[in-house]
Amino acid sequence: MNSDTNSDTSNPVNTVYPAMRECAAEAARIAGHVPADRLADPTPSADWDVRALANHLVLYTSHGLEHRARRTEMSETLTARDFTADADWPERYRTALDRAVAAWADPAVWEGGTGDSPAVSVGTLMTLEMALHGWELARATGQEFHLSEDAAAFVHGVVDEYAEMYRKYDGFAEPVAVPPTADTFTRALAASGRDPRWTA
Repeated sequence: MNSDTNSDTSNPVNTVYPAMRECAAEAARIAGHVPADRLADPTPSADWDVRALANHLVLYTSHGLEHRARRTEMSETLTARDFTADADWPERYRTALDRAVAAWADPAVWEGGTGDSPAVSVGTLMTLEMALHGWELARATGQEFHLSEDAAAFVHGVVDEYAEMYRKYDGFAEPVAVPPTADTFTRALAASGRDPRWTA
């Protein structure tokens, strides 16, 4: 029997984690180029301006992700915080995100449950959040969100798997039509009910 975990494609450290790292790096890059004077601008999420979207992204994909890895609860002070009130919030987000992603490098973190969900599901869906909300933040601030084909295919697969659940709770809208020649990430966005052609 081969004991090398790197050859185990059923191991989430080898399947989910690479996409998590890539989506986190891209979300942090996008955050680092959000102009301070555009926090009140609209985003593809109709209920959120840039400030609200950035705060959601910071809270859940960095602090929330780390707390889930460590099986600890976020404080009310943290959940109520306006992270964008700090001028250096993008740098703080990158640091917190790096710490959170590093916590998920431990294979043991993916075992069992965290909160009321399986750890694998949490890691998977937080990776999806990084990609979809990262793209929204990019689009709202005149940037492009880039993923490799492997990461884009992962995101597309997660959208397909969880679309029904997300729509049930109004997390996704109905799919948006895109040309059959659209790239994988564009098709993932469309399948999640996001309009890849959205402009402010």
